[in-house]
Amino acid sequence: MDDDDARELALEAAERLFTARGIQTVGMDDLRNEAGISLKRIYGLFPSKDAIVEQVLVRLNRSWMWGVIEFGARVDSPRDKLLAIFDFLEDRFRQGDYRGCVFINAFGELGPTAPLVAEVVRRHKAEFLGYVAGLVERSDAPASLAPQLVLLAEGAQSTAGIFGDPDPAAQARAAAATLIDAALVDARP
Repeated sequence: MDDDDARELALEAAERLFTARGIQTVGMDDLRNEAGISLKRIYGLFPSKDAIVEQVLVRLNRSWMWGVIEFGARVDSPRDKLLAIFDFLEDRFRQGDYRGCVFINAFGELGPTAPLVAEVVRRHKAEFLGYVAGLVERSDAPASLAPQLVLLAEGAQSTAGIFGDPDPAAQARAAAATLIDAALVDARP
């Protein structure tokens, strides 16, 4: 097996383990067993566990943002694209293995002790806010709407993870529709 294949196996295994159990509870032996790769090989590919966590979060950011954008591509108007974010979340919440936002969870576990991880989490949150802000701008709503919608999405993720219930996505979607409609009315000359 070449290094690219081994790296992919290790990252897939780490993603499964970190998502299911958290980061700190997963030891390198757990990762070795899950990936079927020797520790020597893993450490040859990644200098540290933090480097593995960082790479897992980078991969998850790509897939998460792709999912948000893909759901938005199913509808036409910027308003509907904003609401599609909550449809994406509901889809994620219904997947049975949802344990909360992996980025919030990683920051909560490692935060200030792992600056590289904290930076990846911040970049993810900033990228999501930027996406929402772009849709808000295209809808001609006030810029202040974007962080409000992001807070709804973040709250829905936390609540769904804590209670193991997909309903917060629909609840947040309804609140988002109210906020969007009010912002659009207020934005009219």
